[in-house]
Amino acid sequence: MMSYFARRHAGFTLIEILVAMAIFSLIGLASTALLTTVIDDDKASSQRFAELEQLQRAMLTIERDLMQALPRAVRVNGEVNQIVMRGGEDELGGLADSIAFVHGGWHNPQMMLPRSTLQLVGYRLEENKLLRLYGNYLDNVIGYEPKTRVVLEDISDFQVEFLTSDTEAEDEWQESYLGTILPRAVSITLTSDIFGKIRREFLLAGGA
Repeated sequence: MMSYFARRHAGFTLIEILVAMAIFSLIGLASTALLTTVIDDDKASSQRFAELEQLQRAMLTIERDLMQALPRAVRVNGEVNQIVMRGGEDELGGLADSIAFVHGGWHNPQMMLPRSTLQLVGYRLEENKLLRLYGNYLDNVIGYEPKTRVVLEDISDFQVEFLTSDTEAEDEWQESYLGTILPRAVSITLTSDIFGKIRREFLLAGGA
């Protein structure tokens, strides 16, 4: 009698097998969907982290240049010039504001490189890219075109403002500047397609 019941319960019925297969299929689908979501979230997080790193590097570059700005005029097309900083609309071309000045601290170990430790730099917006203009020659050489490097992408607007001691109000910012001395402070406003509007203000060490 026991051997009869043992044979009756030795295997699974077709319905039990189908139910088990359905359960495992549902578990597999749920696991796949969860894994896909985790992978997509990880990719999005990695991309956003890379974009944030690029923004931080760009702001550090701008800050380093401005904090080392010097009241040093450069020759323009070989002619003597007294302007130490220029900025605003249509100064360097581009699609928005721009700024140009001389900064120090350009590393030249033991003066081994055939150049100065000073550098003429500029920033302008072109095709939704914030460009940094620079060159090896401090004074412009006729026919020499500055080098450009993309500092930040997906930028729809770039605005520069200046604070000087000539303004009537302490916090009255000027939209353009063309001076023989450095302004007291410079503000940079970036409109990013990713992070929105970002504004930074820099107090210049040699500003009036």
